[in-house]
Amino acid sequence: MKKTIQVSSKGATLDTGRRNFLKLSGIGIVAAGLTLVGCSDDDFEIIDGNVFDLGTGDVGVLNYAYALEQLEADFYTKVVNNFYSGISSVEQQIFTDLYHHEVIHRDFFKAAISGATSNVLPTLEFQYPNVNFNDRNSVLATAKALEDTGVAAYNAAGKYISNPDYLVIAGKIVSVEARHAAAIRDLINPGTAAFSGDDVIDANGLDAAKEPSDIVMAAGGFIKTKFTWKERGIN
Repeated sequence: MKKTIQVSSKGATLDTGRRNFLKLSGIGIVAAGLTLVGCSDDDFEIIDGNVFDLGTGDVGVLNYAYALEQLEADFYTKVVNNFYSGISSVEQQIFTDLYHHEVIHRDFFKAAISGATSNVLPTLEFQYPNVNFNDRNSVLATAKALEDTGVAAYNAAGKYISNPDYLVIAGKIVSVEARHAAAIRDLINPGTAAFSGDDVIDANGLDAAKEPSDIVMAAGGFIKTKFTWKERGIN
């Protein structure tokens, strides 16, 4: 029997007490005191009047992270609103927890950027042409791809961050994303070493890192809304 949880891609309406606990115990508590430093409207450009430019420096990195968190939050919203047939209670709980985390991450970046400029990355539109949300294998494979991509994106983007406060927050978020990736990998191949497979961990015990151009190529098929950045930006 499928279980439907009433949530929205624009914000959670599920289990307010649990959500508030997660916010207070995680990065949400930091958002109130964190603002962008030294950014201005000049950091952004609208290309051809329609395509949003992510911007430069720390602003560009935060908009880049915000785009990825919007994607993950949107994906898990669809998953928990229509759990695939036969899903176990354990998997339901894992997906619900991941949903909560990604919504918190998404809303954190929106609040942080919006607190400093009106030129925040807009709410993006997504598509999942090759995902069957009624099929366990399809959902897990997509979750694995998104989580691995997110971890690799944060790992490479860190060197572009100049504000140490942002770097600390990015480190906290990527550690959560890595937990997500490990959990999904264990659901696919339980009781194996796949949670830290050699496709994501190198011989030095270090996680993969991928540049923004590679990440956009990997995730671009899911993103309908166009955006860009210049060579002077985060890449």
